[in-house]
Amino acid sequence: MALILTRGGFALPGTSLNFKTGTWRVQKPYHRHLSAPCHAVCPAGEDAQAYIAKVDEGHFQQAWETLVAVNPLPAVTGRVCHHPCESACNRGQFDEPLAIHKIERLLGDQAIEQGWAYPVEKPRKSALRVAVVGAGPAGLSAAYHLVRRGYNVTLFDQLPEPGGILRTALPAYRLPRLVLDAEVGRLLAVGIDFRPHHRLGRDVSLDELKADYSAVFLGPGDQKSREWSIDGVVQRDLHVGLDLLKEWVAMGSVPQCKSVAIVGGGNTAIDLSRILKRAGVGEVHVVTHQALPGPDIPKEEAMSAIRREIDQALEEGVVIHTHRGIRRLILRGEKVVGVELVHMKKMEKGGKKQTIAFEGTETVLHVDQVIPAVGQEVDPFGMETLLHQKNAFEVDHWGRIAGQDGIFVGGDARTGSSGTVSGAIGDGRRAAEAIDAFLREDKAPEENEAPTLAFERLNLNYYEHAPRQREVVLPVDKRLGCEEIEGGLSISQVSLEARRCFSCGNCFACDNCWTLCPDQAVLKTKELASDGSHYVFDYDYCKGCGLCANECPCGFIAVEEEI
Repeated sequence: MALILTRGGFALPGTSLNFKTGTWRVQKPYHRHLSAPCHAVCPAGEDAQAYIAKVDEGHFQQAWETLVAVNPLPAVTGRVCHHPCESACNRGQFDEPLAIHKIERLLGDQAIEQGWAYPVEKPRKSALRVAVVGAGPAGLSAAYHLVRRGYNVTLFDQLPEPGGILRTALPAYRLPRLVLDAEVGRLLAVGIDFRPHHRLGRDVSLDELKADYSAVFLGPGDQKSREWSIDGVVQRDLHVGLDLLKEWVAMGSVPQCKSVAIVGGGNTAIDLSRILKRAGVGEVHVVTHQALPGPDIPKEEAMSAIRREIDQALEEGVVIHTHRGIRRLILRGEKVVGVELVHMKKMEKGGKKQTIAFEGTETVLHVDQVIPAVGQEVDPFGMETLLHQKNAFEVDHWGRIAGQDGIFVGGDARTGSSGTVSGAIGDGRRAAEAIDAFLREDKAPEENEAPTLAFERLNLNYYEHAPRQREVVLPVDKRLGCEEIEGGLSISQVSLEARRCFSCGNCFACDNCWTLCPDQAVLKTKELASDGSHYVFDYDYCKGCGLCANECPCGFIAVEEEI
């Protein structure tokens, strides 16, 4: 029987359902997952928002498992990464960015302390075999992600222990060896066959690897220092920055001198400058064409070293000469007694910006040692047929070399490398995806990048200002040797820090849309899900007012015109 409505009957139970007000609508709301800025800029590919949400819920092991699904070395990167995620963090425009790398570090340290097992099953013995050359961050990442995908992996390295540049050139005050040993050791235990003392071209050839394995990943790093001179002149006792750094890490000694000028603006130059101060060198100067990093300095014009390392070097007494180059070496016989510095400036020339000397700005700096730290390139030994006399491998986004099926490259050895640990880890992960697609004869993988949520899309009325949690930093007068300089955050501090996350572009089940909808057109299912899937728009009754989108704190709801 049809329901007869009277003026007094409109409020009877169920009568409102007869008025499908959705027909009034000219726009409709929908759920729009956007990438958080921290995720978009992470070279390793970490989705910090995802694992920080788990931390906020108190599920630390789940947070770590979410993190290592992308980056298997969080205790390492939580210490040495330049964390561009924090520079991009939307919270930085509200008060202060999240201490993302400190959350990452704590999760890595907790996994080591608690013995959390990597969420990986050991591959079957009958699985296809893949060779990985180089046990640095790129090779370790590639090996791990290949094992995750079910492949048997053999990891070759010329050194007796894994870690690559992490072990040979990162000072212990940045990365304690106990942390490195623990994390890398646990990583290898997932089922990676590590073979030390195997140098490509000496102990095993590329042709042998191609014959014995279904695919090959090369992560040899940059092991050869670039040649350096001033108009063809070099000092007799020339020492190269990376070699000295490795010598100090391995032996704890460096050549003795009273004053030194280090040429370069990267991490090698800064690390070496701090080591020389610890070794008792009275004056340590860093000479660079670049500027100190800062908010108003374009990235391409700033020193490539990590900003906090630069700041700590300055605290420790290192003198940095920015926008300076060396015009000539001042020699007494074959021994350096000084350098002539000249101001360098960026000029537009032939449609390109070039760094040129500013005549008339010459000054003399008295030093008894000059150490170039101007970068490295690939040692071609064993890989000559692939490099074709070039300084790096030309590869695509997935590490593939044109015309070389089954061979992939990542890390510092490829063109366009970021030169960072996190970038190398990301290279290894992407190459593993590409190798998996190649061996399955599947189509090439695609990078699914969601648009990034802009700060303006957040509803800041639902967030409170809160201070960033601070770690303990070793005082300058205590930085004498290998003591770790930066401490970590406690579990309680990390929990407080996780609460500061805006959850940019990702639903965190605040219920605003459900409680504030004037038409009760947002329904909630019985299942609790923090990805927005338990909120359902009932378009039969949604009038498209947009209140849900306006009151969504994290920008997860958007409206579009009804077609």
